Amino acid sequence: MSFFARLFKSEPDPREDLRPLWHRIVELSREPVFYRDDGVADTVGGRFDMIAALLALVLLRMEREPVLAQESVLLTELFVADMDAQLRETGVGDIVVGKHVGKLVSVLGGRLGAFREALTSNEQGPFEAALERNTTMADERGTGGLAKRLRQFYHHISALDTKLLLAGEITL
Repeated sequence: MSFFARLFKSEPDPREDLRPLWHRIVELSREPVFYRDDGVADTVGGRFDMIAALLALVLLRMEREPVLAQESVLLTELFVADMDAQLRETGVGDIVVGKHVGKLVSVLGGRLGAFREALTSNEQGPFEAALERNTTMADERGTGGLAKRLRQFYHHISALDTKLLLAGEITL
């Protein structure tokens, strides 16, 4: 291989193996049931909340297996890259896009902490409270239905084979 071929040879992006999982999380976050039945606001904020909630639950599932540490980092990088691209598409300028992405990553980190703590309880109340603090709701019906649905999702992915999870073979 020539010097120039080696110099310009690009290594495959290690995140590519996780792209199906990332796309599936985004796809699931758009499910009408969250907005129609569970009362999440069908707004940019509400849709981001669902992406962050599902991603946080998947990351918490991955956290249980230390061998998935690298994959969870790569999945988070896909989140960051996608949020960066979305902000740029909406007209956020280069100078402040990093600051906005930093806030979104901070929001995700907050959800991870809140959900991690709430899911240790077998009671529904702590998870409902975490969702109430962290989800843009369309009305006053509360987060009970959403909490039940997301807890079922978490139990589903917790029981799922790791290879299927990483391949994005997840359902609500």
